[in-house]
Formats: sequence, structure tokens, C-alpha cells
Amino acid sequence: EKQKAKKAQSSSYRPDRSALSDHFSPHALSPQPTFPTLRHPPPPSTMACIAAMNVMITAKAATGAVKVTGGKKYADIKAATKAGLVAGVAPFPEGLDVFGFFNGIDESEAQRYADVEITHGRVAMLAALGFLVGEQVEGSSFLFDADITGPAINHFQQVPPAFWGALTAIIVVAEGARVQLAWQNPFESERMFLLKDDYTPGDLGFDPLGLLKGKSVDEINEKKLKELNNGRIAMIAIAGMVGQELATGANSL
Repeated sequence: EKQKAKKAQSSSYRPDRSALSDHFSPHALSPQPTFPTLRHPPPPSTMACIAAMNVMITAKAATGAVKVTGGKKYADIKAATKAGLVAGVAPFPEGLDVFGFFNGIDESEAQRYADVEITHGRVAMLAALGFLVGEQVEGSSFLFDADITGPAINHFQQVPPAFWGALTAIIVVAEGARVQLAWQNPFESERMFLLKDDYTPGDLGFDPLGLLKGKSVDEINEKKLKELNNGRIAMIAIAGMVGQELATGANSL
């Protein structure tokens, strides 16, 4: 009798599935996959650098708070990047120096390399733009009363002497101001061609359009990196344009 009653009790028991569904998930009994937590976010996708000085001038330099230590040397580009002197960008987070410019480099020399690259990039951007614009208006009254014709590599030789004098004066004034702002006095420094320790490469205080006004450090760094990379492209571009016109004798466009 006891066995019959026990069997009847067990067969009559039906759990309330609707009540269980609120608290029970069939996935609770199955093992859940685990994923490693990323301690560091992936680096931003930035244009690959193509020269030895594949660097933006670090966060300290961007704010103007950089202090260069003369005499301090680095074994190679990786050591300089690790120390924070320069900052590599993707896909070369440790820097790229195919010609070995940074092998045994002095910190003040690295500062000069950075300034030289930025300066040449700016000149190259102006040159590439001038090449294209000059050839579009050559032979028209817009350009020296149609006296300038042919490929852009021959335009400069055709300009009148007054233009040469005006251009030379502008270059002398601009370079004189840059030397006063950035370079150490060669008669007082320990050696020639040294920049001032507190000078940020490329920062001449010239921003007539106010592009950096009111910007955060990150935004300023981003604009500096864009300028640096565009300057590198422009250096390659103007070299290709000049080479093409020398080889073909025809306009680039």
C-alpha cells in the first residue's frame, strides 16, 4: 500500500513550468565561453609612415612642454620610440628607419631631423600645388601677361628679375624669423646646427586661419600628424612630377 501511494504521489506531481521559466534558463547548465579582456585598446588606424622620421612629435612636444636633453643617445629607432622621444604609427608601432638615421642618434639631432622633415614637407606641398596651378594658367594673361609657357620646370627661368628679387626677400625674412625662433646661437652653443631645447619642431606660432585655436591636445596632435603625412606624400609627388617633366618634356597634366 505504501509503495502504491508513493508511486501515485510522484506521478501526480507536475511542476509549474511558467513559474520556472522566469528563473531558469536552459543555458545556465551549459558552459559559457569566456573571452580575454583587452587591457589596451588597439592603436588607431593611421596612415603608414614612409620615411625614417616616421613620427609625430610626441604628446609632450605637441603641448610645447618638451625639453630636449643634449648628449642623450639612443641605439636605434626602437629605443627612441620606447623612450617616448618619437612615436611610431600603424603599421609600424616601433618606428621605421630603413636607412638607419636613428642608429646611435643624439636626442637633439632627432629634434633637428623632425624639424627638417616638417619644413621640407611644407615646401613640397606648396611646390606640388604651384606645379599644378602654374600649368593650368600658363600662356594666359593671368600669369605674367602670358609670357610664361611650357612645362612647370621651365617657368621659374622665365619670370622677370623683379619677381626673383621679391621672392628672395620673402625667403630671407621668413628664414631669418625661423632661425631666431628655433635655432641656438652657434657662437654660444656646444656645436653647430642645434635647435633650442624648448622648441617644438614645426611650431612657428603662425596660424593665421586659427586652425588650432581652442583645440584639445588630441585634436592638435591629429592635425599635426595629418600635416606630417601630407608633407611626406607631397615630397614624393613633387619629385615624381619633376622627374616626369624632365623625361618627357611635357606638362604633368
